[in-house]
Amino acid sequence: MAKGTVLPGEVTTRRDRETGARLWQITNDASINHNFYFLTPSMTPDGASVLFASNRNGATNFYQAGFPEGPIRQLTDGEDVHGYSATLGADGTALYFTQGGSVRLLDLASLEERQLADFGDASLGECSLNATESLLVTALKRNGACHLAVIATDGSDSRIIKTSARTLIHPQFHPSQPDLIAYSSDPAPRMRMIRADGGGDELLWQHDNDEFIVHETFLGEDELVLVRWPYALQRFSLASRRMTQIAAFNAWHIAPTRDGRYLVADTVHPDIGLQLVGLESGLKTTLCLPQSSNQGSQWRHDRYAEASAWAQKPEAGAGAETDALSWMEVGTDTVYGPQWSHPHPAWSHDERYVIYTSDHGGTPQVYVVEVPEKLRQAVAGGAA
Repeated sequence: MAKGTVLPGEVTTRRDRETGARLWQITNDASINHNFYFLTPSMTPDGASVLFASNRNGATNFYQAGFPEGPIRQLTDGEDVHGYSATLGADGTALYFTQGGSVRLLDLASLEERQLADFGDASLGECSLNATESLLVTALKRNGACHLAVIATDGSDSRIIKTSARTLIHPQFHPSQPDLIAYSSDPAPRMRMIRADGGGDELLWQHDNDEFIVHETFLGEDELVLVRWPYALQRFSLASRRMTQIAAFNAWHIAPTRDGRYLVADTVHPDIGLQLVGLESGLKTTLCLPQSSNQGSQWRHDRYAEASAWAQKPEAGAGAETDALSWMEVGTDTVYGPQWSHPHPAWSHDERYVIYTSDHGGTPQVYVVEVPEKLRQAVAGGAA
């Protein structure tokens, strides 16, 4: 199959057997299919299609499926496309992603591609777009060192803003400040902030490996929301540097709404399904039950994986010690993944729906679940 190939739609609908939530199964192919990174909408702003990654043609590429129904169109045709790297521009016409050592721009209408930056023999992570859509940030690993890179979306400039022997992952621009970037550094301490010019690099929270902090992201303008695995969902004030608890449960991958009122989280050990959380009340309710396999041995522990954990998994450890950026790019990782076995719930642009992945049928498929207003109301008020 080639770029532009149109395939019959695969959408089926049903109700979640436990909660009654309306579900759309977007893909139905005997291959790996998954949504984008959970902080990135996989639905176009007009709500007319769902974007996803699939290796149905033998290599990971991006596809577009009509929603609530319609055909599937292949968007890219290449090797080394990072399936979790893509992010859409605000108007839904431009898709930014990484492929091998390059950062690329795809026009969704014409399917014309343009290279914005080339970092040579490097492994790149996911892209984050700033508030003015003038800059992208991504993490990369090259020659045994880790870096953060900022790229102009018009292709006029690209530069490394930080280099470290420690793993640097998951950089993301502030929702309104176009030069402020939060990022993670493994092992602990993890939470850091930096400016797009490389200045102002600072540690936000001091902790050691016994405090397993993961999946932090911006919560509105002034806070981060994060998981202290597997104990609690927490918020962190950027002004006071104070950490407070929202709710005591095993929130895993988390995505807040833009207004900071709600959050969706998947869960594991135990898997109690996708949880809709009211961030002021701390109340939660089950949205649906993805029943994913939720693989990764480290998620049974309350501390980060150390060398001994990778050594016990030689197939993962071998990849982890190469120039692969992180476990997201290690296809055989059994310590933190494989990633396609995790739901990774993400909001649609209008926040009416949540898109997620589940392999409960044997192969990973992409799903959409509607978020009823009555569930929002149920978690919005009262004290936890």
